[in-house]
Amino acid sequence: MKFNKFTSALLLAGVCSAASVNAADDRYIIQVDNDKKGVVKALAKKLGAELHVDGNGFFAASFSGKDLSTVKGLLNNPHIKLIEEDQKRKAMGIYNDDLGNAMQQQITPYAVYQSQADQVTFDANAGMKVCVIDSGLDMSNPDFIWGNITGDNDSGTGNWYEHGGPHGTHVAGTIGAADNNIGVVGMAPGVDMHIIKVFNAEGWGYSSDLAHAANLCSQAGANIISMSLGGGGSNSTESNAFASFSQAGGLVVAAAGNDGNSVRSYPAGYPSVMMVGANDANNQIADFSQYPSCTSGKGRRVTSDETICVEVTAGGVDTLSTYPAGMATSASLSMDGTPFETSSMENSGSVTANVYFMGTAEATDAQAAGKVCLIDRGNISFHDKVANCEASGGVGAIIVNNEAGMLYATLGDTNTTSIPAVGAAFEDRSALMAATSASITIGTSDYGLMSGTSMATPAVSGIAALVWSNHPECTGEEIRSALKATAEDQGAAGNDVYFGYGIVKAKAADDYLTQNGCAGGNNGGGDNGGGDTGGSFSLTASGYKSKGSKYVDLNWQGATTSNVDIYRNGSKIVTTSNDNSYTDSIGGKGGGSYSYQVCEQGSTSACSSTQTVVF
Repeated sequence: MKFNKFTSALLLAGVCSAASVNAADDRYIIQVDNDKKGVVKALAKKLGAELHVDGNGFFAASFSGKDLSTVKGLLNNPHIKLIEEDQKRKAMGIYNDDLGNAMQQQITPYAVYQSQADQVTFDANAGMKVCVIDSGLDMSNPDFIWGNITGDNDSGTGNWYEHGGPHGTHVAGTIGAADNNIGVVGMAPGVDMHIIKVFNAEGWGYSSDLAHAANLCSQAGANIISMSLGGGGSNSTESNAFASFSQAGGLVVAAAGNDGNSVRSYPAGYPSVMMVGANDANNQIADFSQYPSCTSGKGRRVTSDETICVEVTAGGVDTLSTYPAGMATSASLSMDGTPFETSSMENSGSVTANVYFMGTAEATDAQAAGKVCLIDRGNISFHDKVANCEASGGVGAIIVNNEAGMLYATLGDTNTTSIPAVGAAFEDRSALMAATSASITIGTSDYGLMSGTSMATPAVSGIAALVWSNHPECTGEEIRSALKATAEDQGAAGNDVYFGYGIVKAKAADDYLTQNGCAGGNNGGGDNGGGDTGGSFSLTASGYKSKGSKYVDLNWQGATTSNVDIYRNGSKIVTTSNDNSYTDSIGGKGGGSYSYQVCEQGSTSACSSTQTVVF
């Protein structure tokens, strides 16, 4: 992350925004009376449409390359009632937080399930300690085992146990929030932590602060350093401090950054530091997650090093974790006693009443008096919908999204309403409509959501502590290799700049080390800068031109199958004999950058590191 103002860089940088919705594949819905549908369908086909769903009072059709206004102009027929975009709908989160109020019960965040951390037991007797370099930790939060937590103040930052904003408390909760029936649960519940507060009142620090902090982490006996921070430009003093910690057997983890570009941030960009990107609950890369290249240099001097780019990812979008006391806002919603996912919009309070469906609430309605208004999104502002509910005597409002997903919104800067209002997901609309009563609660909370590679980084740090606690004989580099060797491949096959080796999986890494020992097996991962501890095979790539054509000589060692698959820029170009060499011929004029990877036949995990050639 950038070393900038706390509010802009360390709290909210990279928060995902909803993308604009367009017609899916130039596909539209045409509403028409059933007795006239045949005529209109014939007209659509004559105009080149491909027909799809034939429903009651409508049909769906694709018009290749034509926008909505063009289709409306073509289908100028009096029998047509409406033409609208046929929006794509997709399954919501593959992984989800538990439902409920973290102030009243323990919630397991989705990233715990996604990373398999719930399938591995943390060994508190193994002596694991994570050093968290951040903005301090709020001592009032009840979700930490305070006897296991120590800390240091850095110059000008104040006490480590007094927060400098919610960022550091949120990060620490993801690593080690206790399994204690309240709040959230961390990746390594109750793990020993050493907190170093490096950010000043303006929310930034210096490379020298981090170099000094690394030494303090070592003196405190930490196994892992976790840094959800970053900035531009390398610094040899800082780099040497983290290299020393790693060479002494530790593991250093840092955030890739939240600017959604290919810029390399530091300290994540140092070879001794494991760079972490962020994914969401659907196993998709976060649009803010930075993706620096693994290569440097040009032409024959180009080198590839997977330790200077993203190595793995973890959940970092809308991550629930600990906050300083009362600094977050939470909401809960239940219908007929069944909890539903919800989001807080405005106005604290708690109400329980019968439900009244108010449509899009474009006018007052006396029938809403004394009831919770169930309102569809659309046509007028959220504020005006809630204001009409309240003016009708409504005691609370639930606004349901009109597109896939949860409705996250506010009532604006000039909110004049006072009844509690929450958002709901489009997918829950039918169940909400069928309910008789609703209960809404909005209030301050010690638990809240944040997004960023800052949230993915402590997840990986906590997972490393969790896995390492069951294999304390291993080194930090061996844990690093195991996490990469067993990550769930996402994006392009094999290692890519967005996911690295993929999404971390605690159970898979634990099983891998149990089966293969600390030195690892022959199941993927990559050269981690400390030798081939992950058991992967090696690859070299050399590019040259001959008579105007481009060629790349590939040489590898260590593959065990009779054939291998060769990938160029993430796409398989050939399956060839495992004779340790292959020459790729590239057509077309001009230059270009070409990334190569060799995998054992049929595998996307037993692969070499990625090598890139630039012409």
